[in-house]
Amino acid sequence: MSGFTASWLALREPHDLRARNAAVLDAVVAALARKQTVDIVDLACGTGSTLRALAPRLKSKQSWLLVDNDEALLDYASRTPIPPNVRLTTRALDLNHELEKPLAGKVDLVTTSALLDLVSEAWLDRLVSDAAARSVPVYAALSYDGRINISPTDLFDAAVIAAVNAHQRRDKGFGPALGPSAVSVAIKRFESLGFSVTHDKADWVIQSKDPEFQAEILRGWASAAKELGGLSSPDIDEWLARRQGEVAVGRSSIRVGHVDLFAEPLIGTR
Repeated sequence: MSGFTASWLALREPHDLRARNAAVLDAVVAALARKQTVDIVDLACGTGSTLRALAPRLKSKQSWLLVDNDEALLDYASRTPIPPNVRLTTRALDLNHELEKPLAGKVDLVTTSALLDLVSEAWLDRLVSDAAARSVPVYAALSYDGRINISPTDLFDAAVIAAVNAHQRRDKGFGPALGPSAVSVAIKRFESLGFSVTHDKADWVIQSKDPEFQAEILRGWASAAKELGGLSSPDIDEWLARRQGEVAVGRSSIRVGHVDLFAEPLIGTR
């Protein structure tokens, strides 16, 4: 899996937290409300953002297993201040080859954030099949769905966005990535195996008061566009310079489309 730095994850976390869809999150909380204890596995946990978003909302005693391939991120996550009803452990695993290991024990919920758009269709099938075999619900938040709106507009926006979406389908460590189609594929897979799926938009809405985050996103998109090679490097550099100029004077806003989903098994629910 392609790695993310702790600094990037820290920069995006406030935006992720605001973007998380309240109705989907409510569905997760309601599904676990009657349990006195819950065991949760968080896949590709990063620095623990899902734990910080969900754990305070659950009244049950919670045992969280945070899984990632990056031990530095796991160390960061392990130092997260946690409520007294939460027990936290971490485990370093290569989820491309070892997905089934953290799901082998007692699991009441699988969570992940910003992962489904990075994985292949085959890997997603493994996750859905394993969850179905164990009748375990899955909360997958903040999957990118290909929608980007930037204001004010620029002549090269459409070409850069198209390049970003093409780049999202490149191998991110799990095989050819599903990219923007991940959520629609996931919903169909879950529903075909007897899950009820709650889903809705969870967009980043990034205003002029967040210039650092905007600038980081724009640099990432320019880099992705250069890797694709459809636009010339000078055109991309000029696009980036114009966009950064709008950010600098406080005129820029960006909306990035994400979707949250909660898949709950209807048959054999624990």
